[in-house]
Amino acid sequence: MAQEKIHKKTIARNRRARFDYEILERFEAGIVLTGTEIKSLRAGKASIADAYAKIANGEIFITGMDIPPYREGNRFNHPPLRERKLLLHKREIRRLSVGLEQEGLTIVPLELYFKNQYAKLEIALARGKKLYDKRQSERERSEQKAMREWQK
Repeated sequence: MAQEKIHKKTIARNRRARFDYEILERFEAGIVLTGTEIKSLRAGKASIADAYAKIANGEIFITGMDIPPYREGNRFNHPPLRERKLLLHKREIRRLSVGLEQEGLTIVPLELYFKNQYAKLEIALARGKKLYDKRQSERERSEQKAMREWQK
């Protein structure tokens, strides 16, 4: 059987998530989208900076993900900030819900991308960092940058 080549095209990244949260576990989820939303994503327009996920009735939804209306979509366009359903296995949803029951954990989106022709969202079970954790991360990042500069 021939090995298929996987093409991955990133649409949006949540760069702030790695700074504000300690990433504990990652999941790849499919997204239920309409036709104009897919066309808008293919044009490279989306923002997941203010998005978060929640679990309701054994299903998981992403809220606050901004996919602007498709320019040629006329009356069939979608609302930009609507709640969208994520597609995960039951055992993954159970693992996420157990994590949410623990104190201080949340589900944050990390990256929105196309994997072959399908839109995927990488989400993570994360714990919010305290201010001193953020300072430590900043210090480590600046030290690594100084080491790279020194090696040049």
